[in-house]
Amino acid sequence: MKVALAKQMHAIDKSAIEEYGLPELSLMESAGHRVFEATQKLLGGVGKKSVCILAGSGNNGGDALTAARYLSNAGARVKIFLLGDKDHRTPSLNTQMRILRGMGVELQQLDSDRAWERLQVTLRFSDAVVDGILGTGFSGQLRPAALRLIRLVNAAKKVTVSIDMPSGVDSDTGAVGEAAMQADCTVALGLPKVGHYICPGAAHVGKLVIDNIGLPAELLNEDIHQTLIDDDLALTFLPARSKDAHKGTCGKILIVAGSRGMTGAASLAAMSALKVGAGLVTLATPESLNPIYEVKLTEIMTAPLAEVKVGIIGGDKAAETILNLAEKADALLIGSGLGRERETGDLVKKIVATVDKPLILDADAIYPFNGHADELKACKQIPILTPHLGELSALLDIPVEKLRPALVPEVRRAAQAYRAIIVAKCEVTVVGYPNGEVFISPLGNSAMATGGCGDVLAGAIAGLMKQTPFAPLTGVWLHGTAGNLAAQDNAEGLIASDVMNHLPAAIKRLRAIGYQNS
Repeated sequence: MKVALAKQMHAIDKSAIEEYGLPELSLMESAGHRVFEATQKLLGGVGKKSVCILAGSGNNGGDALTAARYLSNAGARVKIFLLGDKDHRTPSLNTQMRILRGMGVELQQLDSDRAWERLQVTLRFSDAVVDGILGTGFSGQLRPAALRLIRLVNAAKKVTVSIDMPSGVDSDTGAVGEAAMQADCTVALGLPKVGHYICPGAAHVGKLVIDNIGLPAELLNEDIHQTLIDDDLALTFLPARSKDAHKGTCGKILIVAGSRGMTGAASLAAMSALKVGAGLVTLATPESLNPIYEVKLTEIMTAPLAEVKVGIIGGDKAAETILNLAEKADALLIGSGLGRERETGDLVKKIVATVDKPLILDADAIYPFNGHADELKACKQIPILTPHLGELSALLDIPVEKLRPALVPEVRRAAQAYRAIIVAKCEVTVVGYPNGEVFISPLGNSAMATGGCGDVLAGAIAGLMKQTPFAPLTGVWLHGTAGNLAAQDNAEGLIASDVMNHLPAAIKRLRAIGYQNS
């Protein structure tokens, strides 16, 4: 499923109306009915329930008024409040107003103290609120009346259904100014929007319901370069393993990781590569730490590397060993818990510029390129980078507070500029490719905010490199799914090894989805 920007969704609506002859009122009818259904489901039925309808002056307000009619016909007691300039109401909104007035439903314009007092009384006794104030048309700062209205609704703490976007959330960035509607459910019309997934806006969405409202399917796929990593897409990622597969054909993975005090990162990465089905995994690590891994990791082969100080690798001898090992590997992961000593950074840069194998750079292997991201273009093959938001901020020299609301365009720009695949980790995972395509995964949960989960992801991607050409996307799906499965058992007590240990169950789930759909 594609993920739209506001201008893209507007163009789709326009094409549906002008090129396909689909009436705007027909789309509004579908949207309003879907909002009615969502409200009814949240309330367990709407008969004799009181619902406060809030409508702006655009078509988002028209969708809300359409939902009001369906709610009224189903037995709900609806109270409608209008916000915005009367002179800027759309024709379709005016049509819905005429219909409701013909039904004897009162519409109250919020243009006086008395009207605002009525609203406050209505909110006090309402069972639910339908938010049709702004939708996807908002960016920047709220006008005073809209800000006042949103704060009143949030303070009332009623079940709230937002149409398309919670009012006050920028649909392209997820940015929130002074306030935004706190929805229990958001009904996305046509396609989901980027702002549904990026915080702080994503925290206002509640349950996300997506409905195409009858738009022609071909329009929903044209010229949109953001794609949701969902189950349907994931089914195309991982081919069935052939009957004659053996450990040599399933991936020989070299992992260069670990340093003094950071042995866990290397262990998690190495074991995660095996947990997603790699055939052979070799962990190259500082020679003084090698005995630890010999005992700790039963199924992993180990290779000691020359140190520049205890527990820290660097120098020509370590580089020579790594390059020799890489000759026999199908892919190389470097960085997990590697440390940030200058000698280690120099080693990383040498390996990255020299090795001619699929390459994954995680954590401390990204650090040496901070301020020098152009050097990534020296890679002989397109590298895969797996930074969290702080690491990406340092790499691109963009403060986190500016990077977050520009995450999708910045990941796209960086992937194109540096000829890399960038797997950016935050409350969602955003994957950018050098061709400009961006993929967004909403999988995972806040319980995964614990040390080591990034090492699991890097190891999973490495372990998949021989098995699928879509290793970054497959790894992201499996990692997020494993995290959700682990959270069911462990809640906030989840640790990274719980995610790692659920990777086989995630693969099993993916196979089961394919079986059900066959």
